[in-house]
Amino acid sequence: MQIEFFGAARTVTGSQYVVTVNGKRILLECGLFQGRREEAWKRNRNFPFDPATIDVLILSHAHIDHSGNLPNLVRQGFKGTIYATDATVDLCKVMLKDSAHLQEMDIFHVNKIRAVKGEPPFKPIYTLADVEECLGHFSACYYDKSFEVVPGVICTFRDAGHILGSAGVQLEIKENGKSTRFGFSGDIGRSNMPLTHDPNQMGNLDTLVMETTYGDRHHDPYGETEEVLARLVTEIAKNGGRMLIPAFSVGRTQLIVYILHKLFNENRIPDIPIFVDSPMANQTTEIFTKHLDELDRETTRLFLENHENPFRFGRLKYVETVNESKTINAMPYPHIIISASGMLEGGRVLHHLVECVSDRKTMLLFVGYCAEHTLGRKLIDGDKKVKIFGQEYDVKCRIEKIDAFSAHADRHELLQYVNTCPPERLKQIFLVHGEIEGMESFRNALRSKGYQNVIIPQDGERYVIE
Repeated sequence: MQIEFFGAARTVTGSQYVVTVNGKRILLECGLFQGRREEAWKRNRNFPFDPATIDVLILSHAHIDHSGNLPNLVRQGFKGTIYATDATVDLCKVMLKDSAHLQEMDIFHVNKIRAVKGEPPFKPIYTLADVEECLGHFSACYYDKSFEVVPGVICTFRDAGHILGSAGVQLEIKENGKSTRFGFSGDIGRSNMPLTHDPNQMGNLDTLVMETTYGDRHHDPYGETEEVLARLVTEIAKNGGRMLIPAFSVGRTQLIVYILHKLFNENRIPDIPIFVDSPMANQTTEIFTKHLDELDRETTRLFLENHENPFRFGRLKYVETVNESKTINAMPYPHIIISASGMLEGGRVLHHLVECVSDRKTMLLFVGYCAEHTLGRKLIDGDKKVKIFGQEYDVKCRIEKIDAFSAHADRHELLQYVNTCPPERLKQIFLVHGEIEGMESFRNALRSKGYQNVIIPQDGERYVIE
């Protein structure tokens, strides 16, 4: 048995890992790489392996950096089954279509600029027709119910507590008379967070492939987070400004809406309009509503027992049309806009940012992680000038960031996740989906706890699973 790392190796996007066992090739994840536009286009268009050689795919969750290149995989020859939880399948039906649409819209704006410069146009990585073809390959599965993916390999999804439908992947592998328990963490969630259950940790593993997005950092305590958000909203209302919150359409948008709903019910924020301006967020919120039974006990206690939808309330409006979206920017009074994408790499949020990035009365509030080289990271890092749709803008808006909203486990929580597997049993740990400094720091922490064979693979590297 062997594993090859073709994405999210020493970086946090584009997850793709190939496990070869009993002559079959299993692809874990098929995410889009996000970063510098030219590099992203090249990496996402061209797979480092032949998609036709992949027998089956297992998907941990629906975020685009894990699922977003699936239509391209099918277009280039993949013919197998894509296994995912039922909620992940529902979310991917929306997210992959939105991804294709965003590519077309972004390319339209970029190509207008390229045409002026006399440069050839770009083409989308995949189309809506490719997405429709891809969706026919999905098979919905359920937590804690085992199934065979290829001969000799039994898969079980464990609730990862990251977003709706997210899962850790546990594989019971029999090859050449030997049994191996292999775990892929997917993205690991946090304990005691709104909406999601605590992660269901996989125990007694022989090999673990583990995300390390926050391997060297600790999140701010969530207990004070609602008060911080309430204070920032109050400041915006008093100053007559606006708050723009870039947020991923799946998971983060629903969490922010949930908290604002709670603050509104408790009279802790002013009575100002709140807009969710992302067609995909609107659709995925309906999927969250469909799966309310999969949300945590606090959601039930605060909202469901009172017959309230946690994702809808009086001051909240879900924006549908482009004209409605344009109208928001002309509003003279305080308001909040929640719009995708969270890293400012595409979507309607960029059009809002064009209008307000140079406005001193605007607060740009980041509520999640932004990968290196993304526009979001540049703003967080304090760049004074940024390019949006190829045009340069002065950054004058107020930048704020709240780390406690993160749906990723931090260093302490990641160490707790590993603790269910004793060092004498867990022979290999591969660290993925993180930046190298954080990975090295987390590797040192694992070694101090007795886990000696901790590997940080490079992109394209292949390892034998012992």
